[in-house]
Amino acid sequence: MGESKYVPSNPAKKMRFTSFEKDPSSATFDEVTKSTCGINTMSRVVKRKIQKIKHVVEYNKSGRPHGKAAIEMKSYIGVLARTRIPLVDRKWTQLPKDLKEQIWEAVQMAYVVGEGGKKMVLSFATKKWNDFKSTLTRQFILPFANEEEKLKESPQLYNFIKKSQWDAFVASRLSPDFEAVHSEQSQRREKCEYNHRLSQKGYVGLEDQLEETMPSEEIDRSLLWKKAREDKQGNIPDPKVAGKAKLIISLTDFDDLKKQVSEGTLTVSGSNDVLTLALGTPEHGRRVRGVGAGVSPTQFFNLLRQQRVKFADKLKESVMEAVREETKKMEARAKEIVLEAVRADREILLKQFSQLIPSFDPNLLGKTPTTPITPIPPIP
Repeated sequence: MGESKYVPSNPAKKMRFTSFEKDPSSATFDEVTKSTCGINTMSRVVKRKIQKIKHVVEYNKSGRPHGKAAIEMKSYIGVLARTRIPLVDRKWTQLPKDLKEQIWEAVQMAYVVGEGGKKMVLSFATKKWNDFKSTLTRQFILPFANEEEKLKESPQLYNFIKKSQWDAFVASRLSPDFEAVHSEQSQRREKCEYNHRLSQKGYVGLEDQLEETMPSEEIDRSLLWKKAREDKQGNIPDPKVAGKAKLIISLTDFDDLKKQVSEGTLTVSGSNDVLTLALGTPEHGRRVRGVGAGVSPTQFFNLLRQQRVKFADKLKESVMEAVREETKKMEARAKEIVLEAVRADREILLKQFSQLIPSFDPNLLGKTPTTPITPIPPIP
């Protein structure tokens, strides 16, 4: 068997994304299936697992996973969530613990994530699983709600879905109860006036990018929020945002507020910072704007910057400790492999001796001579 290897982050292949240029409701079921890119099975990760090669997930100064290994890991978690978690109309908290444990164990076999990694991994899995159900609902069920024949089989793209699960899921999505929930969520989504323009890199990747291009600038969440909605020319092209002049957050608004803070004419504390003042609405109780998913208000606002840095350093050290532990196991395994090879060679040699010398006793090799050997006298 091969030895385990640890690499910080090998270059990952670029991932392609497709979108529907026409209304899904006007397309046939087959067209919708063909319009979507092939399902990502992350075969390269599976291959590395067979070779016992693990990638180390790196963390930024805020203690959040970033870099190519982290992006690849999230995609792999998405594959696991789709294929290993049944398609059921339940909440994540209602799923059996052993299914979640399987995802965690699979990720551990492919990546070194460090202390506290399990909570992070399962948080990603929760989102990926819910996103998958949402995709199936929006693209493959609701557009064909009145075409029962087209809903008898799951999309070819996701042929791993069992028919019994697909039928039950379709029935749940066409039920009056779900229609009410869907309508409520749609209305809530329409209230999101400021859609960001980030790709898969997210806020974490944007922060990395800004630290490289703006090394002297303080990267706070107001700057991240603003940059996430700009195009390459620094403009905000979204017509929904541009049409609401009173709510648009222009560059000048942020710069003026930040200038007042630096001059001491404006005091900010906790969640009442530049971004909150500019937007004019208080922070939500369970998320933090301008930093991405996975960051709670308590973690972001109630911890001093120095404490967050210490937390990030501790997390990075835990990753290195995990690497050291895995390296010890790898070295022990390597020694065992060498011993196994020596034993195999010894067996072959003994077999050859037995064929050449029928009376040869293999046990003699394991014994020390009983007759003392007389030393040769020195030559005078």
